[in-house]
Amino acid sequence: MAQRTDRRSFVEAGLAGGLGFASRAADNTRATVRPPAAKRKFVSPAVEAAIARIKPRIADPELAWLFENCFPNTLDTTVYFQLVDGRPDTFVITGDIPALWLRDSSAQVWPYLPLSRQDDPLRLMLSGLIRRQTACILLDPYANAFMRHAGDKPLPWSVHDRTEMKPGVGERKWEIDSLCYAIRLAHGYWKATGDTSPFDADWISAARLMVRTFREQQRKNGRGPYHFQREAENPTDTVPLSGYGNPARPVGMIFSMFRPSDDACIFPLFVPANLFAAAALGWLAELAQEVLRDSAFSSECQALADEVSGATLRYGRIGTAERDIWAYEVDGFGNRIFMDDANAPGLLSLPYLGCCAASDPRYRRTRARVLSPDNPYFFAGSAAQGVGGPHIGMDMIWPMSIIMRALTSEDDAEIRQCLAWVKTTHAGTGLMHESFHKDDPSKFTRAWFAWANTLFGELIVKLSQNKPALLSS
Repeated sequence: MAQRTDRRSFVEAGLAGGLGFASRAADNTRATVRPPAAKRKFVSPAVEAAIARIKPRIADPELAWLFENCFPNTLDTTVYFQLVDGRPDTFVITGDIPALWLRDSSAQVWPYLPLSRQDDPLRLMLSGLIRRQTACILLDPYANAFMRHAGDKPLPWSVHDRTEMKPGVGERKWEIDSLCYAIRLAHGYWKATGDTSPFDADWISAARLMVRTFREQQRKNGRGPYHFQREAENPTDTVPLSGYGNPARPVGMIFSMFRPSDDACIFPLFVPANLFAAAALGWLAELAQEVLRDSAFSSECQALADEVSGATLRYGRIGTAERDIWAYEVDGFGNRIFMDDANAPGLLSLPYLGCCAASDPRYRRTRARVLSPDNPYFFAGSAAQGVGGPHIGMDMIWPMSIIMRALTSEDDAEIRQCLAWVKTTHAGTGLMHESFHKDDPSKFTRAWFAWANTLFGELIVKLSQNKPALLSS
């Protein structure tokens, strides 16, 4: 039988310009690692002005250098912007993988939203991404990744997947958060700019399709149309039981076959994504009411949000009513898994994504357990402490988890420690990575991972506004 290439083997083989483990000795140069100005994919005057304003306020030269490199990395290296028939169209790749993930592309540009009102080119680029995501969702609401052109071949590890692949789809892993991120971006863009031009008839159709897809995957009337199987060495790359996943009771939560790591769920009622979906449906309800002036659709979105939220509250917890925490995955029959994964949505990232307040007692209890040995994917080594996940494997910390820990903290000492870990684990590259070994940061995966870079930039911008003393001293 012919050997097939899945994402993990692609990573481990070190293909496609920087995927896979790399080992680089740290150097002492502090020249920018940004591409030359003429080779940058997209330039935003507002982003450049923010870098010029914030960088001098960062006392630590290493952190200042990292910020200058990381914050614009998505714009510098991953954005393909054009006008098609006079309308903006924006395709954003993840970095070393030449495909658009609904999740990653939304997260990559999120920190630029506050700057978009004062920067017309940036605003146009963001509206173009909303339009492109709309087209992607209309093509296939169950897909997580899309190719730039309809005639492009799917990602190499997806070619032989047993699912309903369509031209233009890069990978078809059903992940609740893919649609949630698209809603989050649309709502955030509207709030930041007041611009309603992306919300045309196609977007309305995509919004209704997202709600219908969420309802299908509540599985109240059967398993629904989605199934997925892949021949792979790793069980996290495929879905059991003919591609429909392990059994779960239809209790009102939304079934997800994959986590935001693109790893398969064990129990298909994935708690962080359901909490994210409840929040996203609330944002969609607001858009429907305030932008579309469609009260009926707004009420439908809010009713589904309330149902998903209530079901998750009832079935998605562990412990007593007084001392409960969120589970990671459940099946509605009483079985639960506790862990966390560095990707967002995860338990650690819930307040960052607007699912709860950072001060919420249940979140605080959950967070404490996530950042402890009770989480099997929390790793503490000589280089740093942080969360990883099954996607790369044991002892590999994701910088995203360290950054997210800081973003969800109000404790100055904790934030300082996170900054110290990030500063000393980039292996001299001046950029964030997907993961690094807990005892040896020179062993890392993905030298070009734009989401992590932009997220670090977002942290520095936030600290410059809310806790400037942590950067100036």
